[in-house]
Amino acid sequence: MSSIRSCCSQWCLHGLSGLSIGNSRGSAILSFLQRQTKTSQTSERTFSSTSSLASWLAPKRGHNEKNRKGRPRMRTGGSTKGTTVVWGDYGLRMRDHDRRIAAKQLQIAADAIKMRLRGQRYRLYTRVCANIGVYTKGNEVRMGKGKGSFDYWAARVAVSRVLFELKGDLHEQIVRDAFRLAGNKLPGLYEFVRKGDPPVMGITKVEVGTTLEEMQRPKIKLPLDVTAGRIPATTPP
Repeated sequence: MSSIRSCCSQWCLHGLSGLSIGNSRGSAILSFLQRQTKTSQTSERTFSSTSSLASWLAPKRGHNEKNRKGRPRMRTGGSTKGTTVVWGDYGLRMRDHDRRIAAKQLQIAADAIKMRLRGQRYRLYTRVCANIGVYTKGNEVRMGKGKGSFDYWAARVAVSRVLFELKGDLHEQIVRDAFRLAGNKLPGLYEFVRKGDPPVMGITKVEVGTTLEEMQRPKIKLPLDVTAGRIPATTPP
């Protein structure tokens, strides 16, 4: 329908442009057709099999089902997923404790990075998505009668998780300053990481020479009576 409208507008435009219109009414019609042709051409979207870019601050499905509060995952089986820089050259990683971060706080942190890097050539990658709904009740409301109404979207961020990545022709000190401003806008403590830095399992960095058996070994030295009780007896009682 839009293509038919644009073709008709172009045909009328060519027909009117060939005539000598001297009155104000004809010029008004000509300007109106020019605007219609321009808007119809810009509003057309060619066919594509890929979906449009979704927002990382709200899920596409909406808040149909109420989410539980839950807790961020603490990977204890040896996984280091999400703790290293993948696409960019520098990253911002959480280092103190897992928490739930609101979408508004993430947006403010991203805006702080963009404000600091204004005029620079870079690309910002976001590694988290605010897909958890937070529901609240008013003050002095009695217990029961449901979970409450929808308030905002939030993201569960585990410890040692990379939130933002930057790539571009940027000096390291400028990137550090941008991530410092973003970390001040977010709850918790964060650290600056580069591409190629060792991954983190829990809160321990998996550096060269560190094995999974050493990391799963207890850090506290158990007393002798506890360790002796674990040794199997050689003779029956």
